Amino acid sequence: MLRALQTPPMAEKQFLEVRGTVLESLPAGAFRVKLENDMEVIAHLAGKLRQFRIRVMPGDDVKCEISPYDLTKARITFRF
Repeated sequence: MLRALQTPPMAEKQFLEVRGTVLESLPAGAFRVKLENDMEVIAHLAGKLRQFRIRVMPGDDVKCEISPYDLTKARITFRF
């Protein structure tokens, strides 16, 4: 008799969500973003923004997710 394997629940990924302003567009779909805490990060577009062709231009206010492991890289998840 086969017993169904129970997998432990996956850990929720913890990201820091911060608002910022796009300073410039870089090659390969990357952007330089100045966060509201005066840090500058390199950010790329999240898949849903790319899928629905949401335009992000310098000067736009955006919401970014930053990984706690590397505070210099981010993902743009929302354009205001």
